[in-house]
Formats: sequence, structure tokens, C-alpha cells
Amino acid sequence: MVEYLVLGVAAFSAGLVDAVVGGGGLIQIPVIFSVFQGTAPATLLGTNKLASIFGTAAAAVNYARRVRIAWSTAAPASVSALVFAFLGAYTVTRIPADFMRGLLPVVLIAVAAYTFWKKDLGSVHAPLHSGVREQVWAVIIGAAIGFYDGFFGPGTGSFLVFLFVRFFGFDFLAASAVAKVVNVACNFAALVWFGYSGHLIWQLGLMMAVCQVCGSILGTKLALKHGSGFVRRLFLVVVTILIFKSGYDAFLK
Repeated sequence: MVEYLVLGVAAFSAGLVDAVVGGGGLIQIPVIFSVFQGTAPATLLGTNKLASIFGTAAAAVNYARRVRIAWSTAAPASVSALVFAFLGAYTVTRIPADFMRGLLPVVLIAVAAYTFWKKDLGSVHAPLHSGVREQVWAVIIGAAIGFYDGFFGPGTGSFLVFLFVRFFGFDFLAASAVAKVVNVACNFAALVWFGYSGHLIWQLGLMMAVCQVCGSILGTKLALKHGSGFVRRLFLVVVTILIFKSGYDAFLK
């Protein structure tokens, strides 16, 4: 009972953070692994994805009610991410992802530095692309992040937010809304794989899903209330934590 309470609180917190800037896995995954130490990692990851897809979907729906989602970007990026997430999951069964552990903190430092120094980055919503050009960029980014999510995964939501701000000219709020839609596709691809292979604890995953949805509703309300400036600040906090966490995993663990 205590274990479920701890995981419920972790799922709520993860849903809140993930709804704003991504990175909810920073909270939820370490907790579920520490509580169920004797359970197969694949089963825990599958259960985490079951909870996460509900939280991310709830955030996407709530954003759609209040923010104009750029579906001309979100739709092709989601389809591309769905396909390449499967490909990434298949590839990781053939090629070890260990080299990504050393590369991830370096990439995150670059993302944080760029966002910090570009004070006006993501403050104004000024889309850079339209028509076929927009769709091509969406497919490219969806493919890259989808493959990354299937192959390795940490920080997927935060990377999506940054890329939609940097390469599409979205403000942080609009970028977060589109990122949630694409993230649902990534989570769905992984969930299908875990479900097919039997790596799911349904009761636990659904309990955590309810908590994630509650957290994501609060997180979405905070983002909508406080705007892009709030999202940018939280983005930098989450990316900084990701840098330390990924650096520890890569070089000290």
C-alpha cells in the first residue's frame, strides 16, 4: 500500500512537470525502479509508458482547448515519430545504446547554453515555415526524436520543446502543446511493443495513469496561466537536472 502511495505521488509530480516542459521520466522512472527492484526492467519501463501516455494525452487535450495547436506541424511529426520510435526500439535490440550515455549530457549542455543566452528565444510566436517546407521539417524532427525515444529516451519531451522553438519559431507555450501531441505518438509506439511482449503491470500502470492525468491537468493550467516565460524558466531547470542526472549515469555510476 505504501509503495502505491509513493508511486502515486511520483506519477502526479511527473505528470505536472511533463505537461509543461517534458522530463517527467526524471521523477517517475527512478521511483518505480527503486520500489520494484526485483522486477524486470522492461516490465517497469512498459508500466511507466502506460501511465505516461495517459498523462501526455490529457495534457495534449487540455492544451488543444486553450492554445491553437499547429496541426500542420504536429500531424506529420507524430506519424514520423510513431514509425521511427518502432525502428529505434528495434535497433536498440541489435546495437547497444551505451555511447548515447556519454553524448547526452554534452547535447543537453549545448541546449541549455543556447536557451540561456538567447533571452528572447521562444518569447514570441512567429512560425518560420509553412506548406511543404513546414511538413518536411516536421517529418525530419519527428523521425529524429521518435528514433531517439525508441532507442534511448531520456529528455524526449524537453528536446521536442526546444526543437519546435528553435527550428519552427514557436513560443515555448505553443511548442509545449505540439510536443505533447508528438510525445503521445512516441509513447504509443513503445506501449504497443511492451504490451505485445507482455511487459506491463496493468493495475499499477492504470493507478499511476490516474495520478499522472491529475498532475498533467494542474501542469497545463500553470503553463496556460503563466505563459511562455514560465515554461522557459521551468525548461531550463529541467534541462539542468537532466544534465546532472545523465552526466552521473554516464561517468560516475
